[in-house]
Amino acid sequence: MTLLRKRLPAIALEIAMWLAALVIIVPFLVMLFGSLKTSLEATAFDLSLPSEWQWQNYPRVIAEGKMVRAFLNGMLITGAAVLLNILCASMAAFFIARRSSKATGFLYYFFFVGMLAPMQTIPTIRLMQDLSLYGTYFSVILIYCVINISFSIFLYVGFIRTTVPRELDEAALLDGAGIFRLFFSIVFPLLRPVNLTILVIVFMNIWNDVNIPIFFLNDPRKWTMPLSVYQFFGMYSGNWNLVFANLVLTALPVLIIYLFCQRYIVSGLTAGAVKS
Repeated sequence: MTLLRKRLPAIALEIAMWLAALVIIVPFLVMLFGSLKTSLEATAFDLSLPSEWQWQNYPRVIAEGKMVRAFLNGMLITGAAVLLNILCASMAAFFIARRSSKATGFLYYFFFVGMLAPMQTIPTIRLMQDLSLYGTYFSVILIYCVINISFSIFLYVGFIRTTVPRELDEAALLDGAGIFRLFFSIVFPLLRPVNLTILVIVFMNIWNDVNIPIFFLNDPRKWTMPLSVYQFFGMYSGNWNLVFANLVLTALPVLIIYLFCQRYIVSGLTAGAVKS
């Protein structure tokens, strides 16, 4: 009886977590099964299996929804923005973490406030127009990098301060290494857990976003997969099986990235969130 009382909070917590997981799992299964049903069956929005598996829904969606172009657009924008974000944020964080001064302290809190301040769309559009970048892939990549850099720097600074010892810097400098060789050859490889954490989180934030592309890409041929869902839904709002198939294809890249990198997320967030 005493053992049961001790385990009761853990059991209650596990039950609560399973119930919370069902909030995500059930809609996902409805979408997955619905994507393989006929149009009439999919309108039921239930967990029943298809009476006949409609695998042809996916080739039809890929062809009619122009998913290949949307996928390439999304990978170009998301991949470039994530890489630029990781590069810029890690270098800035290394400087902030290694220099103890009022200037670096101000920079750290300046970037921290950046996580709370929302982006102003109209001034940003005006800025991109003045720079002759409006409507280009580069403008969207640059905006995504700036939006996510505060969060990335916050994690990098905590990780470097708590995980990467200063003795490595001193040893490398004594051996004649320059600051860039020190960072890219010694420090950056040690940032792998937080790199993968930021990669997954920033990738999901950018991939699933529709606001930036719809405001800054005025050519539908440059739209990403989430925007193709918006466009496809307008064309096939009555065919929920095709809409579900479109949603599954859009969610697939994020799911694959998460499955491969999930074991690094907790360690990266835990270490990066510690402030020394």
